[in-house]
Amino acid sequence: MESFSLILAIVVVTALAFDFTNGFHDTANAMATTISTGALKPKVAVAMSAVLNLVGAFLSVEVANTISKGLVDEAGIRPEVIFAALVGAILWNLLTWLVGLPSSSSHALMGGLIGATVASAGFGAVHGDVLVTKVLIPAIAAPLVAGLAAMLATRLTYRLGKKADGKASEKGYRAGQIASAGLVSLAHGTNDAQKTMGIITLALIAGGTLAPDSDPPLWVIVSAGVAIALGTYLGGWRIIRTMGKGLTDLQPQQGFAAQTSAATVILASSHLGFSLSTTHSVSGAVMGAGLGRKGGVVRWSTATRMFVAWGLTLPAAALVAAIAELVCRTGSWGTAIVAVFLVASSAAIWKISRREIVDHTNVNDHDDPVEEPVGVVTAAMAAVTPPPAGTVTEEFSATIPAPAAKTTV
Repeated sequence: MESFSLILAIVVVTALAFDFTNGFHDTANAMATTISTGALKPKVAVAMSAVLNLVGAFLSVEVANTISKGLVDEAGIRPEVIFAALVGAILWNLLTWLVGLPSSSSHALMGGLIGATVASAGFGAVHGDVLVTKVLIPAIAAPLVAGLAAMLATRLTYRLGKKADGKASEKGYRAGQIASAGLVSLAHGTNDAQKTMGIITLALIAGGTLAPDSDPPLWVIVSAGVAIALGTYLGGWRIIRTMGKGLTDLQPQQGFAAQTSAATVILASSHLGFSLSTTHSVSGAVMGAGLGRKGGVVRWSTATRMFVAWGLTLPAAALVAAIAELVCRTGSWGTAIVAVFLVASSAAIWKISRREIVDHTNVNDHDDPVEEPVGVVTAAMAAVTPPPAGTVTEEFSATIPAPAAKTTV
């Protein structure tokens, strides 16, 4: 019994550690555009996001129930399986943070849970219908829906504000951007903090501490909310730089449109119990906002690397978790070996990150990338977007020959 109590405590602590990495990994989702446009100072932005993440954790438990009751068969789960799942998710989060890629913490957790469960109880223990309808379909639909909404919102915003005073309009959009960033933070707490709640609840059910089909206890909700808020406050500055400056250059109007669109998609999915990736939603919205502005360009080289990371998240986390579960199955020594490996790997990744420090002082210092040729998507969007009335864009005015100088005889 003592050994079991120890492993259950290890699982809970590891789950909260994942929640902490989720916080700093996904801070960019809420605050990257707000920081990049100068609407808020970096430290103020992450502090605001942390508080709202904490508040959001108390608003719903629908997503937590999707994880603890729907994705895998509770009967085939042991605490060691959940520990192995968390190992895969944490290591993927840290690796993608190191290279500054906005990947999905949600899918890392799902992949880890699926991989560890398959290694322990076989493919039959994974509920494929839940995986498809509440994880995979939202993963594809979320960036598309958020991107399209942000693109249309950006075009509408510029059209409605073309006659407004420039400085007054920009100031208003900055205020709107702060409000929409707060909404994204609230939505992130409502969606992502619940995933850790679901994992801890699943561990407690597997350990016999809770009855099957139980909702998360209050202490689980509080601890998960606090952990994600602390991680958010530290700020995942590397990913904030990529999201705010690496994908496209955003103006306040675009930032407002992107965040409002993403928040709407995330809150709607939380209400329906979909385990949506906030990273996918916000990234899609940022790219949509970039395409929505006349002359805006999405840096597809960065976007392509991000898409590759999205595709690798589920299988990579699943593979690491499956290996970790096989080692944990050997007994207490196996679990100890996996725990030491997790701590050592995390420390090594942190040490490597110190070679090039990115923090609140230099998060907006982004080297201008080599100009990419205009891609098919960007060119197509530019072709169908009419220029504002009465104006000639620089790229076309540069091609108009200057009138010949008059000569006198």
